[in-house]
Amino acid sequence: MQRRQLLLASALAPLVATPARAAAPLKVGFIYPGPIADIGWTYQHDLGRKMVEKEFGQRVETVHVEKVPESAEAERVIRQLIADGCRMIFTTSFGFMDPTIRVAADYPDVVFEHCSGYKTAKNVGIYQTRFYEGAYLIGLLGGRMTKTNTFGYVAPFPIPEVIRNLSAWTLGARAVNPKVSVKVVWINSWYDPGREREAAQALIDQGADVLYQNTDSPAVVQLAQSKGLYAFGQDSDMTRFGPRAHLSGNTLNWGVYYVHKVRQVLEGKWKSEDTKWGMKEGIVQVVPPNAEVPRDVAALFEQKKAEILAGKFHPFTGPIKDTTGAIKVAAGQVLPEDELWKMKWYAEGVLGKQP
Repeated sequence: MQRRQLLLASALAPLVATPARAAAPLKVGFIYPGPIADIGWTYQHDLGRKMVEKEFGQRVETVHVEKVPESAEAERVIRQLIADGCRMIFTTSFGFMDPTIRVAADYPDVVFEHCSGYKTAKNVGIYQTRFYEGAYLIGLLGGRMTKTNTFGYVAPFPIPEVIRNLSAWTLGARAVNPKVSVKVVWINSWYDPGREREAAQALIDQGADVLYQNTDSPAVVQLAQSKGLYAFGQDSDMTRFGPRAHLSGNTLNWGVYYVHKVRQVLEGKWKSEDTKWGMKEGIVQVVPPNAEVPRDVAALFEQKKAEILAGKFHPFTGPIKDTTGAIKVAAGQVLPEDELWKMKWYAEGVLGKQP
């Protein structure tokens, strides 16, 4: 009897001592259009990836691929991430839209999140920011600081996101200085310091004394600093590249969204959504005005910022005209959401035609 009890105890011992096997971590992939570097669009997305790792620890594993062309190569990279075990993938640029949709159709058990696009599927969600909120605010600052009443905008590609930012910046400037006009140079690249600098110089040669970029490098801010002019950075805080020139910046904290979506997957609550977050949700963050900005101008900036956060003001509130003088938004009305996110027209004050 005693021997039988000892044998039974011996048999149970491994079962008692061995802990339950932990669930495999969720493997999450990110593909980026540019280099991670230490500033810009891709850098901000990668900070968001790191926030996911910090938030969830061993429950997740993240991988990333940088400098992915917005072409058929993107599809190959996405498929490779899936082959490597990713079950959730963030594709972080407009040009990745069609590759994402094509791959998603072949892998219905993988969750996809695409940034800046408009095509969804049962397993594809999309997300954009109300970046135009920050663009309007920095326009207010520039409108009061310009001496030539000429702005210069260094633009990557003529997609709705970029056109919204351009028009919002123009609207903000003309709200305080109706004499402002904006000239645009398109460089057909998100990140090309040499071409960004050349575009900025061309705009300066045409009289621009306030510059803004929708591109990734600090080249525009650096040039403004060297010329004694003003500039606004994009995506990251670029103050260190132009301590006097950089009046403010329109920046992004993607991490708040990435943590939110990864948590949904981990909790089995994810679903395809069309998400548009802004300052209220903490994804759009505007750099405080620097010391070059007069107090009354900084106060106006803070007032409008508070109104946007409280939902009391929308940058695309009429009356708004386009460059032909046609009324696009009637007085007291707000540009409808579906038109806002498909925007292809310039607000009054922007010079030239779209490419």
